[in-house]
Amino acid sequence: MIHEIYNKMGIDNKVIDFCNDIEKNLKERFNDIDTIAEYNQLKVIKAMQDNKVSDACFAATTGYGYNDMGRDTLEDVYASIFHCEAALVRPQLTCGTHALTIALSGNLRPGDELLSPVGKPYDTLESVIGIRPANGSLAEYGVSYRQVDLLSDGSFDYEGIKRAINEKTKLVTIQRSKGYATRPTLSVEKIGELIAFIKNIKPDVICMVDNCYGEFVETIEPSDVGADMCVGSLIKNPGGGLAPIGGYIVGTKQCVENAACRLTCPGLAKEVGATLGINQSLYQGLFLSPVVVAGALKGAIFAANIYEKLGYKVVPDSTEPRYDIIQSVVLRSPEAIIEFCKGIQKAAPVDSFVTPEPWAMPGYDSDVIMAAGAFVQGSSIELSADAPIKEPYAVYFQGGLTWYHSKLGIINSLQHLVNAGIVTF
Repeated sequence: MIHEIYNKMGIDNKVIDFCNDIEKNLKERFNDIDTIAEYNQLKVIKAMQDNKVSDACFAATTGYGYNDMGRDTLEDVYASIFHCEAALVRPQLTCGTHALTIALSGNLRPGDELLSPVGKPYDTLESVIGIRPANGSLAEYGVSYRQVDLLSDGSFDYEGIKRAINEKTKLVTIQRSKGYATRPTLSVEKIGELIAFIKNIKPDVICMVDNCYGEFVETIEPSDVGADMCVGSLIKNPGGGLAPIGGYIVGTKQCVENAACRLTCPGLAKEVGATLGINQSLYQGLFLSPVVVAGALKGAIFAANIYEKLGYKVVPDSTEPRYDIIQSVVLRSPEAIIEFCKGIQKAAPVDSFVTPEPWAMPGYDSDVIMAAGAFVQGSSIELSADAPIKEPYAVYFQGGLTWYHSKLGIINSLQHLVNAGIVTF
């Protein structure tokens, strides 16, 4: 019966059988993921109960949004989940890059220096920082930038970091996920070790973690190991596929207040910002998030095992622990990337008939192809894949609101590579 419906969707039996054989060997890892999801599900429910979430929290506000109980309660829930003093969770934070920009610009001043001890940040942050000149960058406001690359084995260059920290170093930004790179994703434990090392050198430095794609993958978050701020997007993990927009910043009261003053204005900070009737989606998406993340993780592990067996380099590899939902596959050619993305797009419930093509996407230094037939535009917790069209020609797969959708996407990507003659059995 399963073969029959896969066949109707254009999947050959040999592809189905190949993938199913791999899935049979993943039951133990999938059980471990379900255990983490259960823990995080209970953590989210307890935070909602402790903060007395009620149906009154779903009411819409407009205009200034004064006394928006739902907004304020949601921020208390986030603070509880992340074990932080305060949170800023708003639809006015338009994306993850915007949330990071607000966190950075709210806590840096002219003459300060920003340090990245984990190498180059994600492409869209290059313009924010001023690595790539852009109107309104931190560099234009007199904030300097210093970077310490990871060592060849992916570990921290502690000696280089020690030399880089100086009297101007105000904020350290730590990107948890790999971005468009093939370096390892950082575990929360490793992030904690790095923060402890930095704080030992300069205790008053602010340590911020770009937490995108990492929420609820482990049972702890970077804020549990010393991060002063954690930042992310609601159309990734914590929105559970239901949040239509938004971002979050959690951390110390002072750091969050500084960010709020940048998001709105000095003197008003968190007191304004209408939620326009989307609170229910933000709450319900957060509630579902641990289970949604679990499905995405299963899809990532499934993809790693399939493509590694076919001879492709995958990061993480098929046996490594998982610290985010992203799976990188080095496909070695633009043609393979395009076929992979076509397969993901064809598996989508929305816009499955669309053919993705590389284009000059704003904020990137090369053409980028993106496959995402999503209910929420650009939502990368939903089934999606994207890649810069440049060496080493790696594609980045993530998401799937259910494990079964992730599975279909990966099987379909393989079918497209088979159809194009790029992969043979």
